[in-house]
Amino acid sequence: MPTPTPGTGAAGGQQQVQGHHVGARVPERIGRGVFATGMIVMTGQAEFVLDFLLRMNRPHYLVARLVVAPVVLPGFITAIRDNLAKYTARFGPPPHVPRPDPSTPRPNIQDIYDDLKVPDEVLAGSYANAVLISHSATEFCFDFLTNFFPHSAVSCRVFVAAGNVPWMLDSLTNSYEQYRRRLESPGQGTGNS
Repeated sequence: MPTPTPGTGAAGGQQQVQGHHVGARVPERIGRGVFATGMIVMTGQAEFVLDFLLRMNRPHYLVARLVVAPVVLPGFITAIRDNLAKYTARFGPPPHVPRPDPSTPRPNIQDIYDDLKVPDEVLAGSYANAVLISHSATEFCFDFLTNFFPHSAVSCRVFVAAGNVPWMLDSLTNSYEQYRRRLESPGQGTGNS
């Protein structure tokens, strides 16, 4: 949020905004956050849906669902890219996460969701129009915000292992590029990545 400071113009009593203090309220139910080991990006005509998954053992869970307007996604991508660069400068490249064998058939989206437990409180998702990112040597914390007057609030907090952040960035970037191409070629349906 902007920090007001006294102005020095002709009307000395006016206030002028200088600098920015970034902060947001964190509702108690969101404060501890959730840990995610995977993410699915789905694109629609008017939004992106970011589904964060916990797939360490059965059943697999949908732990967070974010709904993001297309105009917001490039800012998310830039913030992740910048934070990944800061992480690399401080700790070196993130640990390598093995990719699935390319010869193994990929499950279709319906099979993935048939295998997920989707809690009612996650089903409708949370809206976000900004993100604050922090990291340690081992994980990244994504505080997704609703940035509305008079106070910003964290709508969802997701922790991701540092080694998973590069593929998360790739997935978001590829999905956004597919969305842009679809806009340039009207008549194509929605897609998933």
